[in-house]
Amino acid sequence: MKGYWIILSSDVVDAEALQEYGRLWAPIGERYSAKLKVLEPGALLELHTTTRVLAVEFASYAQAKACYNDPAYTEAKHFALRASRRELIIIEGNLA
Repeated sequence: MKGYWIILSSDVVDAEALQEYGRLWAPIGERYSAKLKVLEPGALLELHTTTRVLAVEFASYAQAKACYNDPAYTEAKHFALRASRRELIIIEGNLA
């Protein structure tokens, strides 16, 4: 089964931090063959600050966890957390 990061994010508050995150993420995502999927948030009924929903697809749940725990991602994550308020969960399954 595939693994996914599901990211619930608020509006960007630091565009420079987001740009730096993108720069750092590119080689990490490539190394793990990650595929970004921007999802339409639909009706956000019980999420008060979420404005964007992203899914990052990995070949497996193990790959998704390994990427999150990669030291390079730990560095990049600091910029993501500065860029916007967000929540990230890792799930296993197949999103169509």
